[in-house]
Amino acid sequence: MRWTHYPLTLTLLLLMLLCATPTAQARIKLVTLPLRERVEIQLEHEQVTLVEEERIIPLAAGVNEIDFSWNNTAINKESIQFRAVSHPEQIKVLSVSYPPNENALVWCVSSSGDLSAKVRISYIIGGLQKSFIYKALASHDEKTLTLRQYLRLHNFSNEEYGNSGVWLGFGDYFQKQIGLNETKELLSARFDEIPIVKSYTCDPAEFDYLDRGKNQLMVPMHYVIKNTKEAGLGRFPLQPGKVRIFQDDGSGGNAFIGEDWGPFTPLDDQMRLYLGVAKDVVVKRTIKKNEQHRLLGNLFNQEIILKYEIENFKDKPVTLDIREALPYVRNESIGSRDRAVQWRLDNEQMHTDWRDTDPTRVDADTVMFHVPLPARSGEGKAEKLEFEIHLWIENEW
Repeated sequence: MRWTHYPLTLTLLLLMLLCATPTAQARIKLVTLPLRERVEIQLEHEQVTLVEEERIIPLAAGVNEIDFSWNNTAINKESIQFRAVSHPEQIKVLSVSYPPNENALVWCVSSSGDLSAKVRISYIIGGLQKSFIYKALASHDEKTLTLRQYLRLHNFSNEEYGNSGVWLGFGDYFQKQIGLNETKELLSARFDEIPIVKSYTCDPAEFDYLDRGKNQLMVPMHYVIKNTKEAGLGRFPLQPGKVRIFQDDGSGGNAFIGEDWGPFTPLDDQMRLYLGVAKDVVVKRTIKKNEQHRLLGNLFNQEIILKYEIENFKDKPVTLDIREALPYVRNESIGSRDRAVQWRLDNEQMHTDWRDTDPTRVDADTVMFHVPLPARSGEGKAEKLEFEIHLWIENEW
């Protein structure tokens, strides 16, 4: 393999310190630039990239000067390290100096004999950047999903690295050609048959209204996957990146559904992939009761009943997640406040026309209900369900 571009110039000057005379200086030998034997690019850190390169360098017995320069390359000179991989007991770095006004340094290295040494030079460099993209393919019945993670390596370092090892800090180790000023896309991980849940969620605080005049809420759809070993993932945190989402169309092809930005997803957490707004799940929300109950002086509790009218026009049953952020409910019922909200559900008074459903606390100020919706009838008619949430905002003034 022959390098065609050398922004990093590694020149080996063998200096036999027989004496400090001009005659001795005249015997300095210029050694041809050794080819890289190995390169590893480590990308696990978000802000910096570590490069390690190994070369075979002939050393003479005595003291040798090794000059390392990096024109037009964003190397952090404070990070450059030199280490002997072979014969470490015979090779010692005596000193390092930096020529003024140059992107260069000189190592003064002693060797106990004439030998060829494998040395490792490592440094932090700018211009080597990474990003991630994903391809998600859902099965035709939307029960499972195949997820492919791709690494995009952007080499704007003004250096050609050739056949290099690439390590992300997780997952598999890669061996790829890294050319000058190129972007390389690598399949970094694949996960098959991941269980998915297709969710339907209404949350006026996050998603707002589809038609406020008709009190109709937006109902976004998501594929929800869990980053756990039980779900076929759980090997490492999922890095943030754009996700292109497809579905098996049942005829041997794949239909493009949309794309979303997948957030950083730690182990045992979940990723929600946005699919669009459901047009066939209609949810209307009104404040049925909004009444103040005085306690003492200006202190009062606010009693609120939220009423939902829900219709599912789909041919199959689905579960609707109703989320309510209590600061949002307080602001729309009694006005904006800049303090934490105190609230409670009145479970005994809460009722529906069909059945009760147990609430789930999403966080300290958000509650969610999972409401199963039956499929529409054979005549295409949807059953209208009414669902009410009875809650109290306490100790307001």
